[in-house]
Order: sequence, then C-alpha cells, then structure tokens
Amino acid sequence: MDAQSRGRADEIDPADQWVLNPRTGNYELRLGDSAAHQQAGGVAAPRRAPSAPGKPKAPSPAVPRPRRGDGPPGGRRGGRSRKGGGGADGRRRKALLVTSGTLAFLLVGGAAAAYFYYDHLNGNLSVTDIAGAGTGGFKKDQAINILVIGTDKRSGSGNEGYGDKDSVGHADTTILFHVAKDRSNATALSIPRDLITDIPSCPTKQPDGSTKEIKGTKGTRFNNSLGQEGRDAGCTMRTVKELTGIEIDNFMMVDFNAVKTLSTAVGGVPVCLEKAVDDEDSKLKLAAGEHRLAGEDALAFVRTRHAFGNESDLDRIKTQQQFLGSMMREMKSKETLTSPKKFFSLAEAATKSLTVDQGLGSIDKLTDLAGELKDIDLKNITFTTMPVLDNPAEKVKATVVVDRALADPLLQMIRGDVSLTEVEKKEAAAQEAADADSKAKQEALLQGNRVPAADVRVSVYNGGGPKGSASTTLNWLQNTKGMSRASNQGNAPAKVGATQLEYAPNQADQARALADALGLPATALKMGTADAAAKTPMKLTLGPDFQQPGTPLAAPVPQELPKDVQQAQADKAVCAK
Repeated sequence: MDAQSRGRADEIDPADQWVLNPRTGNYELRLGDSAAHQQAGGVAAPRRAPSAPGKPKAPSPAVPRPRRGDGPPGGRRGGRSRKGGGGADGRRRKALLVTSGTLAFLLVGGAAAAYFYYDHLNGNLSVTDIAGAGTGGFKKDQAINILVIGTDKRSGSGNEGYGDKDSVGHADTTILFHVAKDRSNATALSIPRDLITDIPSCPTKQPDGSTKEIKGTKGTRFNNSLGQEGRDAGCTMRTVKELTGIEIDNFMMVDFNAVKTLSTAVGGVPVCLEKAVDDEDSKLKLAAGEHRLAGEDALAFVRTRHAFGNESDLDRIKTQQQFLGSMMREMKSKETLTSPKKFFSLAEAATKSLTVDQGLGSIDKLTDLAGELKDIDLKNITFTTMPVLDNPAEKVKATVVVDRALADPLLQMIRGDVSLTEVEKKEAAAQEAADADSKAKQEALLQGNRVPAADVRVSVYNGGGPKGSASTTLNWLQNTKGMSRASNQGNAPAKVGATQLEYAPNQADQARALADALGLPATALKMGTADAAAKTPMKLTLGPDFQQPGTPLAAPVPQELPKDVQQAQADKAVCAK
C-alpha cells in the first residue's frame, strides 16, 4: 500500500485505556494525557499536535465519552455482566459480531470492530480513484471479488531499510479474494509477481483531476502492473481481469507497515518452522519450532525468499499464505475477540495501513463488506496459487508463465463460483447425484413439437458472457435464424453461472425451437410452473459459458481441482519447511 507517514493532528494513542475511577466506581476512557486525567478524575481530551502555520486545525476525532454507569469495554461492571443492548456493551457486542466473522484481511475486521471511532478512522483511510477499473463495488446478492495488493514501495516510518531506495513500488504480493454468492466459502488466489503476462492500457487519475492513458505492455512481469510508468491499483485490477477472466469489484492495498502494525496489534502471529532459519537478506533468524512473531520479525518472515523450499517466489507465496491463515485464526480466537485493547489497536493499525478504491472508501462501506464475510468458516477458505511453469524462453530461469492445463480448470471453478474446500465438495457431490436422478426428466424437455422461427418470442440478456453478447445474439437470431420477435435487453440484473433459458409450460414448443437454433443443452432449459400470457417473451440469459451464437457452449465447469494444483485451508496450521 502507499501508506503515508501522516503525523495526523487527530491521532489516537493506542495506549489509551479504560480505567476505574475511584471517585465514581465506574470505568471511564483514559486518553494518553494520564496526569491530567488523574487530576480531573474524568476523561481527558484527545491530544493534538500543533497545527502547521497557516493551516486550520484538524477536527477533533469522534471519540465517544462513556456514560455514567457504563462498564468497561470488557463488558463487566461491579462483577456483574450487563445484558442490555445499549451503551458501551451494546456497541462492543455489535463490534464483535462484525469482526468475529471477518476474514483476516483484518484490514476489514479491524476497521469494522472499532466503528465507534467513525470520523477518526475515516480520516485514516487513503482512497484511490481507479477510473472505472472495477465493477463499481461489491453487491450483496452476488459473488464478491476483492483484489488485495501488497506493494514493496518504501513509504512510512520504519521502512527505510526495505526495498529499492528509488522504487515507486510494484505489485509485490497479489491475492484475488473470491467470496461465493451464498457466502458459504471463499478462495484466495495468489498471483506470482514474476509471472510474464500482458498489462493492458489503463486510464489513471492525476492529482489535478485529469485522466492520463498509460499504454499497455506485452510480455512483462506481472508486478510491473503497479507503480511502474505511473500505474495505479486500477491498472493491476485490469491486468488481473485480463489474466483470469474475472471482473474485480474492489481493491485493498497495503505496504510493509501493514504486516508490522497488524501483527503487533493482534499480539503476535503464531508460526511454525521445521528447521532453523538464518537469512541475511530478510534478517530472519529463528530456531526450529513454534514462534509468535510481531513487528519486524513478522515482516522478515513474509519477506524471506531464501529460508524455505527451493528459495523461489513460489515458496515465499506459500509462506505468506501460512502466515495469513494463522493471522485469521488469531483474529477469531477468544483472546482477540474479548480484548478491548486489541480492538482499539487493530482499528488504528488497519485503517492507517489501508488504501482502497472509492467503493470501499469509508468505514460504513468496510463494515458492509465485513457483514458479507462474517459467517464464512475458516475451514471453507482455500488458499491457492496460479499454476505456472518456468519460462521456456529463458536459459537462466527467473520468470514463469501460466500453466494452462492446470490454470484453466482452476479459473473456471472460481468464475463458476465452485468451492475448493472438502466440505463444499461433498455437498457438490451430493447435488451432482441429485442432478443425475433428474437427468432423464431434463432431457425430456427437448422432446416434442417446435414452432416456426417467426413465432419465437424471447428477450436476450447478458449475464456474464463476452461484452456485447446480447446484441450479437439478437442480430444473429433475427438475420440468420428468422426469429424476428427476439429483443435485446442488455445486461441482466445479476450474473448467472451458466447460460439459461427460462420459459413457461405453454412456451415449451418455442423453447425447443430456440434450443435447436443455439445448440442449448437440456440443462440450460428452466421451465416454470405457470403458463404465460399471450405474447409474453421467454428469457434467455447468456452466461460465462457462452462464446458466440452458433458455437456450442463451453464445457461444464469442473467440480474438482486437478491434483497438482497447490491449495491449503485457512483453518489448518502448517509448518514452514
């Protein structure tokens, strides 16, 4: 992330704490000026840094004052547990509800947990205008795709010893985080920084409000999609879309400081090493066994490239996935969920470390996202990596290319919203068995009469097919197949997993005629239960399996990964080796 060393005048000290006021017997929020607080016996005012000459003072942060009788954030008052929904306890329970379900891109979790710092935390966020690179933002009734970017740009206090001194940063660590439409599972796809790919042309917003078009580049490292030649996160989003065929809703970006501050705020991240490590480059020096890492040690662990495996970036990706999985487990642990101090620290660390697009540019929007993620079980979150091969064009192997034999099925599963977890596979297998039982009935839908082409009434929608598919299909149906009563309705209200034709029982003869023309399989036909009124059109929604009219639909989405695709579940601890 392009984290700045902001030195904000309205900064809240993480050392602020809830203390017992001996005069009232109630817990109150003591801010950093403890001496003043003790003299006054109440809540001290937030500290301010002196304003710069000629500049207006920053507004006071929205720090809530505890009411008389309110207990501490821990939820206890006078040895008794409060049960009401209001006051500090009610706010804390709401915060716990949001945070406990948030994946440990805890950036979201930390921000949502401390929502009562609303104005202050909003001021911590950095927001980038991505010039239309995404969908405009995630939607509650659809699958969610968030691009998480870790940049190696040297910015922020304490980062002086890392990275290239003069570098504007790269897409050093990139994870495409896909959340299922039903919110039951998620897939985190890592994209290697040394992958050779094409970076498309991308418009970028300039400081003066103008838009600059940055030309695309063929056959270059993926990590050049950010920072280089003035590219912003929107360029990385466009590159990932072209590489995977998956449209991105939003992005989150962090830099070196995020690992240090978040790992410290959570109280350290447990890791396990099968062997001792002494890496001069990353400064990681650890004995074999279990450790709890925070700050500089945590950053060294995720940066090391020579300590594990064959010392490649691919093995570093596995180490980073193990670290993130462990951080997720730590975030959902009892020790974290019941610690007010950790919540305050995480809120500050998360928001200060985060750059987002305008679709996520407020605590309200981050809280909405947290609400969509809160119920996903860690056992149903799968880390995987884009399958790659050594670049055949190189004698000295330094870069990689996509392994299409393994990558295509993986990407089809993500696009088709198919879970990679064992639990979900069992459910999918059960559903497949149920579908097999009804296969004969489905095939019977294609048996029967057909109407003349001129009598087919159908509205065509694009629900995930190539851009312009609805218009292309309409022209083809009217001019090639004589179906003059077809109409183009543009984009569907929601995307579909596969092309489907919805029709009423009394439209079955029309549906068969259209299925013949387009080569639709029986599985694409969805017959309703009630007859339609006269002249009511059928509804054809083109999905990601649709290529062009007259071409058979793409093969069904695979339900299981090839065995050689790397994957790991977030709930399982794995020792680095």
